[in-house]
Amino acid sequence: MTDLFDIIPPPSPLADRIRPRSLDDILGQEHLLGKGKILRIMIENKNLSSLIFWGPPGSGKTSLASILAYYFNYEFIAFSAVTSGIKEIKEVIKKATDDWRYESKRTILFIDEIHRFNKSQQDAFLPHVENGTIILIGATTQNPSFEIISPLLSRSRVLQLYPLKKEELVKIMNRAVEDEKRGLKKVNPSIEQDELKLIATFSSGDARVALNILELAVINTVPDNKGLRHVTRFSVLEAMQKKTYVYDKSGDEHYNLISALHKSMRGSDPDGSLYWLSRMLEAGEDPLYLARRMIRFASEDIGNADPQALQVAIAAMQAFHFVGLPEGKLALAQAAVYLSCAPKSNAVYKAYNEVEKEVKEKGYIPVPLHLRNAPTKLMKDLGFGKDYKYPHDYPSAQVNQEYLPGEFKGRTFYHPTDRGFEKEIKRRLLEWKKAKGR
Repeated sequence: MTDLFDIIPPPSPLADRIRPRSLDDILGQEHLLGKGKILRIMIENKNLSSLIFWGPPGSGKTSLASILAYYFNYEFIAFSAVTSGIKEIKEVIKKATDDWRYESKRTILFIDEIHRFNKSQQDAFLPHVENGTIILIGATTQNPSFEIISPLLSRSRVLQLYPLKKEELVKIMNRAVEDEKRGLKKVNPSIEQDELKLIATFSSGDARVALNILELAVINTVPDNKGLRHVTRFSVLEAMQKKTYVYDKSGDEHYNLISALHKSMRGSDPDGSLYWLSRMLEAGEDPLYLARRMIRFASEDIGNADPQALQVAIAAMQAFHFVGLPEGKLALAQAAVYLSCAPKSNAVYKAYNEVEKEVKEKGYIPVPLHLRNAPTKLMKDLGFGKDYKYPHDYPSAQVNQEYLPGEFKGRTFYHPTDRGFEKEIKRRLLEWKKAKGR
């Protein structure tokens, strides 16, 4: 049996050279690989089905696919959706079909970044996955629910991989430092655990990033007179240059982070709000996108409990426009804290949703005649504006008059809460109802 990991050429990056050789070598993903878990069961029962590995970069998707091919002794064909098209797909399918027909050899077709294939390209795999010609293993960083066609999803198992923990990354780097054949030991590195922990912290759960930083830090360190390369904190920081954040402005992590920011503000937690705001800003998110989200939040989750909140959010956006980066970050931070600490009410949000639903369901309803303007004699003769009561002609500018179409007479959409300024609004509305004799 050919060992797939022995064919990687020596000049390849450390992250490729140090790939695990067996399931026991893989760190992390215990929910898939632990005793009694799905991938372990598949191997023990020798029953492999098509899979979609969904997880962040550097979480082990490619390594897992390679190891599965090795354990099952299947042909392993890998290509990237970034550089391949229908022509390449057809060639791979033909080879897999011939191997199965003439040699009874199963093929694992591994597609990296499968979400980049369009619908017609994904459709091309369906009959071959269904009849067992190929076992498809797709790797994606994007949510398969949105990026993979439903027929392909129904014929595959979606397995989610998680970012590696810091201690797992440290173990992986220690292996690389101590491995003479595939790792770094032959160049005599000397690196303290604190420096490895620093790299792990900066790698955001991505093993490939951690190993790339480690390799660069070691190679760029000049050996001493005994040939040892003493990797210092400074060497590590130089290799990192800038912290690597797991982020994709149009991908899952974008929505995960903005959800965390929104929920932290809604939960009145200024510390969580500042943390998620900073995470997005440091990862390169458009600050004005965050300003727009806070403006929406001010109306949706605070509303009239604190009318000032909307003004603060708009002021933060205008301030950022005026001063830009990096100073403008502080205006956004101030707004996030204010919104977090403001009293909360979604009464306006709920009222508008209810009204919107009625408008869509009821369709066109004429404006009552007494609410229509009558700038011409003809319009007056037709009854426009007739019986309209001008509020300022009545005590406290309050008069019993219906402002909704007849179908909604007496209907109440807006129900202010007892929180913040809405408590005062609620008091006013009750007082006005009494004054109008309702």
